Amino acid sequence: MNEISSAALIELSLNLTKSLTSNDRFDNLLSTIRKAITCEAVAVLAVKGEYLVPLALQGLSKDTLGRRFVIAEHPRLTKICQSEKFVRFPSNCPLPDPYDGLLIAHDGDLPIHSCMGIPLHFEDRLIGILTLDSLIPELFDNIPERTLELITAMASVSLNTALTLEQLERNIDHSNQVVAALSQPNVVSEQNELIGQSAKMIHLKKEITLVASSHYNVLIQGESGSGKELVAHDIHQQSSRNTLPIVYVNCAALPDNLIESELFGHVKGAFTGADKNRAGKFVIADGGTLFLDEVGELPLAAQSKLLRAIQSNEIQAVGQDKLITVDVRIIAATNRNLQNEVEKGNFRADLFHRLNVYPIEVPPLRERAGDIALLTGFFIEKTKRKLGIKQLKTSPDVIEYLSAYHWPGNIRELEHLLSRAALKAFAKQKNKAVVKITLCDCDNLSNEFFNQNRTTLQEKTKIIAESSVQSSMNLRHEVDEFQKMLISKVLTEEKGSWSMAAKRLNTDRANLNRLAKRLGISVIKTVA
Repeated sequence: MNEISSAALIELSLNLTKSLTSNDRFDNLLSTIRKAITCEAVAVLAVKGEYLVPLALQGLSKDTLGRRFVIAEHPRLTKICQSEKFVRFPSNCPLPDPYDGLLIAHDGDLPIHSCMGIPLHFEDRLIGILTLDSLIPELFDNIPERTLELITAMASVSLNTALTLEQLERNIDHSNQVVAALSQPNVVSEQNELIGQSAKMIHLKKEITLVASSHYNVLIQGESGSGKELVAHDIHQQSSRNTLPIVYVNCAALPDNLIESELFGHVKGAFTGADKNRAGKFVIADGGTLFLDEVGELPLAAQSKLLRAIQSNEIQAVGQDKLITVDVRIIAATNRNLQNEVEKGNFRADLFHRLNVYPIEVPPLRERAGDIALLTGFFIEKTKRKLGIKQLKTSPDVIEYLSAYHWPGNIRELEHLLSRAALKAFAKQKNKAVVKITLCDCDNLSNEFFNQNRTTLQEKTKIIAESSVQSSMNLRHEVDEFQKMLISKVLTEEKGSWSMAAKRLNTDRANLNRLAKRLGISVIKTVA
């Protein structure tokens, strides 16, 4: 029986108050409620526009934290959000349960069970919901309505207070960082990204919040596929320029003869093919943010023109004498080490320093300990909607398997692998309400990757053990030389096929092309 005494309600109220001072306040909120109401699973989700975002959960798989539930796509969640008070779903309710297959206590389709949802309002505004599930049918039916009303009121106030405290703590932390930054103007940021709870992820969020409020130019560096564009957009969204556009420019895709026109615009007749006036990206981004992706790929001639525009805040369209004043914040991104490129003479030092006012380093996925599960949940929820699957989950060993891989293609590679795995799993389980991704669906990373890397590691260890290390050497240079030798060898063996070489090296073809270009590897023609 789930009857609750007056003493239990008083204890619930006291425990809720105590939990607010804890760093784990959302989890403590659930633990406190779970003491009053027996259940196998409980979750608190915050309303973020059209989504419900899990803040904390108990009794559900960890990847559920990474999911973003579109309210309109889940009838039960919609009903809870639209209700003025708690909703008890009958055991034979035909509406699909958003947690099917996600309860730790049960694997596969959920049997007949109890399900209850509590909308949490504050000042007539829906701020979140509380969901409770039990494998015992009709378990919640005996809880008096007055008791549930009291729990709803206490949980609503507690959630609002917890959210407010969290925001205040972020603001205080932000203020402290601003003071520190002003005291030490040359502080260098170094860390990382958005879905996830790893230490580097938390640090990156703080860095983004800190620099977003300023008007500094930002240089984002990191490997391909690590999420640099997402970081740029987040900086813009948190800045005072967010009502105006963030304009994207892929510097690597610009033909040399059109770079100036693309950035600064041109007037009709300026060159062959210029049949009308065209505004450049600087003018379009006026008042907002200009995101220069792959900025390290710009040729030196274009770099000098970009430098003049950043220095003077003035641009000149091709074929026009008039100068145009613009107010643009520059966020640049690159997978190259621009400091090294400056030393090699491939990138202008003065432009580098103009861009590198506030550097942000996005770490590779392999360094984000513990984030694989949350990212997996995020991507399979996204894939589930694309494929029209009612519920999609992974078997427990899949997360372990994915966590052991080194992800040379980073988050992009993880997303693509999960998309393929979901498609394979769906093809084999079309008639099932809950489609489960297993190891068999996740390509053949395990044997191929782990065996290859074991052999490679043994070979490298033997080489290092049998050779003498010079008293002084450049680590980056040695790594580059090894990569150059390895890529050239594989390309030769694959008769110049970049696709086959990328497959053998377990990397994305575009990433391999860019790396080869940086290393100066000549294009090997395919042998007929």
